[in-house]
Amino acid sequence: MAEHRADEELAASFEITALPPGFADDPFPTYRALLEHAPVKRFADGSVMLSRYADLDRVYRDTKAFSSDKKVEFLPKFGATPLYDHHTTSLVFSDPPLHTRVRKIMMGALTPRAIAALEPGLVALVDSLLANMAEKRDVDLIEDFASAIPVEVIGNLFVMPHEERGPLRDWSLAILGALEPTLTPEQHDLGNRAVTQFKAYLADLAARRRKSPGDPATDVLTRLLNGNEGEQLSDEELLQNCIFILNAGHETTTNLIGNALFELIEWPEEKQRLIDNPDLIDTAVDEFLRFQSPNQLGNRMTTEAVTFHDEEIPAGTRIHLCIGAANRDPRQFETPDTLDLGRKPNRHLAFGQGPHLCAGFSLARMEGRIAISRFLHRFPDYQLSGQPQRTGRVRFRGFSNFPARVTPEEQP
Repeated sequence: MAEHRADEELAASFEITALPPGFADDPFPTYRALLEHAPVKRFADGSVMLSRYADLDRVYRDTKAFSSDKKVEFLPKFGATPLYDHHTTSLVFSDPPLHTRVRKIMMGALTPRAIAALEPGLVALVDSLLANMAEKRDVDLIEDFASAIPVEVIGNLFVMPHEERGPLRDWSLAILGALEPTLTPEQHDLGNRAVTQFKAYLADLAARRRKSPGDPATDVLTRLLNGNEGEQLSDEELLQNCIFILNAGHETTTNLIGNALFELIEWPEEKQRLIDNPDLIDTAVDEFLRFQSPNQLGNRMTTEAVTFHDEEIPAGTRIHLCIGAANRDPRQFETPDTLDLGRKPNRHLAFGQGPHLCAGFSLARMEGRIAISRFLHRFPDYQLSGQPQRTGRVRFRGFSNFPARVTPEEQP
């Protein structure tokens, strides 16, 4: 009874713009309280958070009643700035017909052939990173491994010269960091500089690619420049959605890999299960995505009055979608707080759902599968050598550093 009351109080006191201490490190007690006691959580600013799986699934599938367009919502937050221009032009924050047109072109570029063409290079990259770590032994699994993978993969997808990839991760972190519920002036300035610099670089890269096109079957930038089935992106749409693709593949994939390697230490029996049954890697990646969703929060705006759990939400209400909670909803998942690498079915929402299903989900799964399986094969006895540090972000869940010691293994 006391625990029940404590959960009710936790749900009642939760405020998205004044997060309790420790929430970023461990949001799951709050998520459990919201799932049980406040599935429609109203905040002081008039916005509403939904946390149950079925409610998020409904929102994702209904693009008419729940808009992804952020032109109204982001103007007070960003003002007339490069950040505003970027986040209101990119695929994830747009509605049909713009969303339909841009996604069609983007999916025409992210073809199975283009993604499959990346696999040999990804395997070689991962093995090279593993070899470097074997020599160092004391490593940071974010800097030395998880964050190094998507930078190269996305760079290869766009056929970027290797010497030009250095700033990509910092630009990405600055732009995505501006999506946090609260934003400092420093984060605002950093994000705007990142958009400006990123656009300038991509405009130059696009100009070079127009003069010397690549193979549109495997070069995403060339394919985006060419358009798809008569559809063409404007120059602004091209640059902003190139930034979106590059950003979407960076932090979330880094978080997937880092979170997975952390959970394998926390759940040693599941780690041994995966070592003994390497064919489990596909279901394991989906379970890592469910258990510690790299993207914890999404957003929509109601375009008409809607009702959830007998509570009416008026048109024009900002909706926070708590993906991290929905993926732990006991109404959808048995023993949701247990890591089960063989979990089936596992229809998690880490990639969203419906028309806004993540365009790069196949690429992310491939990166996770190859990185985690090859790491675990090479270093089955890796251990923490210090306390991993979370990024402190609540929208994107991952580590900023992850000190570990690896024991070199003989290669087969």
